[in-house]
Amino acid sequence: MAGMSLDSLKGRVALVTGASSGIGEATARLLSAHGVRVAAVARRLERLEALARAAGPGRVAVAVADVAEEQGARAAVAFAVREYGRLDILVNNAGVMLLGPIEGADAEDWRRMVGLNLLGLMFVTREALPHLVAAQGDVVNVSSVAGRVARKGAGGYNATKWGVCAFSESLRQEMSPKGVRVTVVEPGLVATELADHITHAETRRATQEWIGSLRPLRAEDVAAAVLYAVSQPPHVSVNEILLRPTDQAYP
Repeated sequence: MAGMSLDSLKGRVALVTGASSGIGEATARLLSAHGVRVAAVARRLERLEALARAAGPGRVAVAVADVAEEQGARAAVAFAVREYGRLDILVNNAGVMLLGPIEGADAEDWRRMVGLNLLGLMFVTREALPHLVAAQGDVVNVSSVAGRVARKGAGGYNATKWGVCAFSESLRQEMSPKGVRVTVVEPGLVATELADHITHAETRRATQEWIGSLRPLRAEDVAAAVLYAVSQPPHVSVNEILLRPTDQAYP
C-alpha cells in the first residue's frame, strides 16, 4: 500500500499490554513478524510464554504486570526499556468488557473496567511518554465502537471507551508538536474471549448469541489496523481507525 514502510519497523521496540490473548496477542505476533522487538505484558504468564515461543527466539520478551495499578504500569514500561534499551511504540490494549444494565449494576464490574480500560491506559501512557518523545514514537490506544456509539446494556463499558477516545485526542494535541503520533483504534465486534468474562448472566448469553449470529472481526484484523498506523511515514499521523464486521449494522 502506498505510503507504508514496513521495513522502517525493523529494530523498533513496542510495548503491548494485554498481550496474553486476543487483539494484544495478535498485535504482538504481527509486529514481531515485521522485525519489531516486542515487550509483551499481561497477567497470565503461561499464555505469554506460549506467545514468546511461537514468535521465535529474541522476538518477544514477556513479563507479568497488572497495568491497572500504577506500580504495574510503571513496571511494564521499565521492563520494555530495560529489555531493549528504548521504546518506540506503545499499544494500550489491556481491557475488559463487563456488559450489563446500569440498574442494579455490580459496582465491582464498573471498578474493574474504569481501573483497567481507562486508568490503566492512562498510567502506562504517562510512564511511557518520556521514552516515546525521545524516539518520536507512536501511541496506539485500543478503544471500541462503544467509544463512539452508546447503547443500552453497555453504560459502564461505554463510559470507559468514550474516556479512552477523549484522552487520546487530548494526548494527540499535546504530543503532535513533540513528534509523537497518537492513534485510537475502534473495533466493532471481535471474536475474542471478552464476552466470556461478562458477569451478568442474561447479558452474557445475549452477547454470545449475537456473536454467533454474524461473522465477527478476528483479532488479526485489528492487529493489521495497528500495523497500518505505526508503519506510516513520519509526516503521516493516522488519528483514528474505526472498523466493524461487514455484517454488523448496529451499533
